[in-house]
Amino acid sequence: MVAEAAEALLAGGVVVVPTDTVYGVAALPSVPGATDRLFELKARDRTQPLAVLVADTAQARSLVAPPSEIVERWMTRCWPGPLTLVLPRAPGEARNLELGGDPATVGVRCPAHNLVRRLAAMVGPVATTSANRHGEATPPTAAGAAAALAGTIDVVVDGGPCAGVPSTVVDATGSRWHIRREGAIGRRALAAAGRP
Repeated sequence: MVAEAAEALLAGGVVVVPTDTVYGVAALPSVPGATDRLFELKARDRTQPLAVLVADTAQARSLVAPPSEIVERWMTRCWPGPLTLVLPRAPGEARNLELGGDPATVGVRCPAHNLVRRLAAMVGPVATTSANRHGEATPPTAAGAAAALAGTIDVVVDGGPCAGVPSTVVDATGSRWHIRREGAIGRRALAAAGRP
């Protein structure tokens, strides 16, 4: 199933995948026009950027500017896991990824789900957002997630029930970090993980 999903993504398709939090809908931001379908399926405004899921910290580093010490600690201690870090993008190819929002930043996460990490290892960083219409709850099953979206999905990867808490999103683009969305990792746990 991973190979089928990878083939669809490389062809510019859209796939529903399980993650360690909720079902996601994914496309390759390196394929011109592929993420346009994600915005359409979600009825999502392009000013609201898509995050990317990566295979490991090495793949994350290819996307972002050299991380601060606290970001390094979060990557080491909270990944794989439900933490999305919004960081300055690295110059070069990372700036060409079609994610919407500010092209100078990127939200990146290494999920605690082997299937998604294997997929990212095969095809590169995967643009992903929760598999639901914007503002609605994410269904806990693959079939429900696919049906909740406003259009055709190329591949649906069924990973069984998937009804976790969304990832915590931390903006670390400036000199002081702040939480954009508190999710599976609470503020105290995040602060503890960032300490030397």
